[in-house]
Amino acid sequence: MQLLKDRIRAEGKVMPGGILNVGSFLNQQTDIGLYNEIGKEFARRFSGVRVTRILTIEASGIGVACVTAQYFNNAPVVFARKFRAKNIDENLYSTEVTSYTHGVDYTITVPRPYLLRGDSVLLIDDFLANGCALDGLVMITEQAGAVVAGAGVVIEKGFQSGGKRLREKNIRLESLAIIDKMSVEDGISFR
Repeated sequence: MQLLKDRIRAEGKVMPGGILNVGSFLNQQTDIGLYNEIGKEFARRFSGVRVTRILTIEASGIGVACVTAQYFNNAPVVFARKFRAKNIDENLYSTEVTSYTHGVDYTITVPRPYLLRGDSVLLIDDFLANGCALDGLVMITEQAGAVVAGAGVVIEKGFQSGGKRLREKNIRLESLAIIDKMSVEDGISFR
């Protein structure tokens, strides 16, 4: 998606440790016009795929998932929580994930009534690096007896293992921008 690549080149900041900061338009401050184009592109790429729910993980995936949902007949958007709220009962699907960016392990949870046996679930996330978040969403989908319809990722770090591993599991993965290389010194190059 050229529009996205252009924004990454113009505003993305490569940080030490293999981190890409795109907070000015994707993670901290959101460009709704860009989100809308991202949603349209996911709809184009998953055209003809049955989607009954969209599943993401808090926090940065929620906005993209919500805007994308309008192109899938307003499918409900469900998000996995990283922290247990007091108003949530024990009737949960859960699994452990490790955040590449934060270097922290989380137990993510989804209330059972929000993800049903037989659902066809489109996974949406902002970043794909090592793939732990998407692995966790796949596990939760499988716990529910639902089917993974595919996974849509805004930015994939193609030089890390997540995308390769998910594709080897036969998960249909659509990444809108795949970064081949990035460094503080040399910037970003795309596939």
